[in-house]
Amino acid sequence: MAIKVIIERKSVPGNDLELNRVLMELRARAMKVKGYISGETLRELDEPNTCIVISTWSTLDDWKAWEGNAERVELQKKIDALLRAPSRHRVLVYY
Repeated sequence: MAIKVIIERKSVPGNDLELNRVLMELRARAMKVKGYISGETLRELDEPNTCIVISTWSTLDDWKAWEGNAERVELQKKIDALLRAPSRHRVLVYY
């Protein structure tokens, strides 16, 4: 069953362009991973330093494998350095 992963990130003011660059790199790598279906990145209109990434995965196991992937972990460290608060993750299923 396909799932959606929603990740909210709040960047330090002035870091939003670099955050976008790293997120694009992260998505480019995710696109090559088993189970990745699609993704989009949205910026909050009233709070431009807040972005939401929504990705769709074939299964929860596929997402978990990517979440623990060494490449992703390294890119997440770069992302974390640009944020003012920890990322918030939510996993949702269709019903």
